[in-house]
Amino acid sequence: MPRIRGANIEEHHEMVWTDIEEATRQLLLERDYDSINMGHIAARAGLARNTLYNYARDKSALVLALTQRASRPAVERVATIAARSADSATERMREIIDAVLEASMDQAMQPMFRPGSDKLVAEVPKGPDNPFQAIVVEVENVVREGVARGEFRDVGDVRLTVELLSGVMRAGAERIGRDASALAETGAEAREVILASLVRRPG
Repeated sequence: MPRIRGANIEEHHEMVWTDIEEATRQLLLERDYDSINMGHIAARAGLARNTLYNYARDKSALVLALTQRASRPAVERVATIAARSADSATERMREIIDAVLEASMDQAMQPMFRPGSDKLVAEVPKGPDNPFQAIVVEVENVVREGVARGEFRDVGDVRLTVELLSGVMRAGAERIGRDASALAETGAEAREVILASLVRRPG
């Protein structure tokens, strides 16, 4: 029986996931995603290949699991920002844009923002367990508050508006994935485009 690391099985699994996550990050820094296989990840993590399959059935499932883990801080950060109802909706939206784009720099998130990743994104579970959906819901709430306060124009269909604006964020994440030094410039442009479409203008 394999030796258990940590004080209990839950701690052991968390430590193994941490090793897998770090191994995947390192590999993504060194080579193209498509050239990485489960054997590469297992070897880098110091695991038997069969052990890795206990955590995910294939590379797509593994990346999805890692994406969910990597996105937790961003989801929590966005939720905290969105809950600051004393702050203006405009300020919260600025901070959410920054939080999401900064999170997209995580190598474990990068496969989701590669060109041609639509199939992988479609495999992410729907509903509350979907980290992207959790962020979308928070953004929708901020938009609704902004409209109710008169800060934002009446956009009509909030869900559709946020869905369309999500395309701006995805494009920004893809650009940052190609060039991490573009974060500041991309963030500034994303804030400009998104807020220009939401903020109510005088008259």
